[in-house]
This record gives sequence, structure tokens and C-alpha cells, in this order.
Amino acid sequence: YGKCGSLDDARAVFNKIPQRNVVLWNAMISTYAQNGHGKEALGLFRQMELENVKPDNVTFLSVLNACGSLESLAEGKKVHSSVVDYGLESDVVVGTALINMYGKCG
Repeated sequence: YGKCGSLDDARAVFNKIPQRNVVLWNAMISTYAQNGHGKEALGLFRQMELENVKPDNVTFLSVLNACGSLESLAEGKKVHSSVVDYGLESDVVVGTALINMYGKCG
């Protein structure tokens, strides 16, 4: 559903799954980020953290892209802090996403 741009259907399926792992969270976050819904991607990322699901490099790739598309330097810096907290600052994928985000946000 996400690849087809059917965000409501994708979210309905996501919401019906009781035990969501990082792969499911990543799929939904990237669906929002890739379809121009950066705020929703960031909100879902925050919800993921509240539910104690540990983000990975794929999570941060999508979330940082969402920050860049929103041109939100403040949010990007918060996410960068989370990257450091999770020890992913030396990951090549995450590093590239950080460079991209800072380039878009100024």
C-alpha cells in the first residue's frame, strides 16, 4: 500500500498488527517520508521510541530524510542526538543521511 501511495490503507494494516518490530515501524515511517508526509514520519518515530522499539540505521535514514524534506533543522538536530545516543553516528548510511539533512536544512 505504501509504494502505491495509499497511506491510509498502509496505516490501517500497520495499526492492526499487535506486535510491531523495527522492520514494521521502518516500513511505515519510510512510507510517510517517501510520500511527502515528514511530520507524520517524525510523529511515528517518536511513538516508536515511546513503545521502546530500538531504531536502527534504516529508521534514521527515513527520519533524517523526513527532517530534510521539512527543512526542519531543529528536528534534525534532535534526531542527530538520538543517532549519537544509539551509537550509530559512524554508520555510513546514517552519516550520509545526516549530511543530506544538514545540506537541506542549512
